[in-house]
Amino acid sequence: MDHTNIASQSQAQIHLQSKIDDFFGRFKITALMYRCGVRKHHGHSVRSLTEAIFTLPFVGKNFFRGIVVNSELPFGKDAAYELLKGKTYNWRRLLLSLGRRLFAMFSRLTSDKRESVLIIDDSPYDRSRSKWVELLSNVWDHSTGRFLKGFRMLTICWSDGASCLPMDFALLSSSDADKRVCDSQKSVDKRCCAYQRRKEATGKATVHLEAMLKRILSTGVSARYLLMDSWFTMSATVVTLARHMDVIGMVKKSSRIYHSFNGQSMDIKAIYRRLTKRRGRARILASANVMLKDAVAAKLVFVRDKRKKDWLALLSTDTNLADEDIVRIYGKRWDIEVFFKMAKQHLKLAREIQCRDFDALIAHTSIVFMRYMFLVYQCRMETDHRSFGNLFYACCIAVCWIVKEQIGDRINPIPKVE
Repeated sequence: MDHTNIASQSQAQIHLQSKIDDFFGRFKITALMYRCGVRKHHGHSVRSLTEAIFTLPFVGKNFFRGIVVNSELPFGKDAAYELLKGKTYNWRRLLLSLGRRLFAMFSRLTSDKRESVLIIDDSPYDRSRSKWVELLSNVWDHSTGRFLKGFRMLTICWSDGASCLPMDFALLSSSDADKRVCDSQKSVDKRCCAYQRRKEATGKATVHLEAMLKRILSTGVSARYLLMDSWFTMSATVVTLARHMDVIGMVKKSSRIYHSFNGQSMDIKAIYRRLTKRRGRARILASANVMLKDAVAAKLVFVRDKRKKDWLALLSTDTNLADEDIVRIYGKRWDIEVFFKMAKQHLKLAREIQCRDFDALIAHTSIVFMRYMFLVYQCRMETDHRSFGNLFYACCIAVCWIVKEQIGDRINPIPKVE
């Protein structure tokens, strides 16, 4: 009985290990890398180098143990560092191209009645223990309410409610030079990607939103609504982004932000006091139509806050949408929060590599996002309903057993999560 179980597990593990190669081959990632300037100059191919870095969290190793001091690899650490630090490698274009191909596959599997959305949010890229990382700055962390050393990772994801794909991102430093701990010291050509990335990092987040959205839509990726939280749902930002697609977002309860309601300029609290509330324990309290900057019509929906005796306000530029549908569609914004947690906790974002070069941070972040796309693809293709965490640990155990059979090294597989 034991021999039968071991044989069946071995076959399943070999099949699971081959999925990484199938993922690279099915979506022609090597060809995409060539088009994005990630090309072989000498030595080993870029696919072998990228796959070696790609599989690190699944074997339970970081960049130092898996690449730098790993004598089993056919290439040295300099080849991996050269791949990550390339000045002309357009990693974000590679990420967007791969996301476009996954979108084309998922859209064929999704009903037209299901609303697909784009989600904008930012998350701290923590490098608190670093001192000499290029463009390192003091950024504000909304979750903890304090400053930390690192970057703001501005991200746009596509979601249909079942799968979430990170399409584009930007690592943002502070626009204030006094808040930057370390400035850029790398000499780069102004025509290459490295210079554009550094120029973008020192700009404000709201300036990049429209450019990132237009870049995604130009590839053919489509969505019905753009979801944002209260940090981005400002009147000027909404008016700018509403030129491209309808926006749904949480509204900050501020007395300094005004909307035009019944011909009068009023803040969100004053508008709420003017409305007639629904009786009882209704989930949706009231709704009202307003104008933003006297240019865009919008609908405000006030909902009950379950955490405390208070209310929340949602804004939608699609005024024909029902109040219940606005609340339901905005619930899909939670997918990007799951993505952030998965990328940091399991896929080793900002913890796997300790490079000081800004280009290396961009490259590694792109590879981490590709790992998440791989897990999303496996979740969509599998018939079971395993979560991202269970699927991640299943890949870890499978790769550990395969490496153990190939090199005879003693590797303790990661325990399975029940």
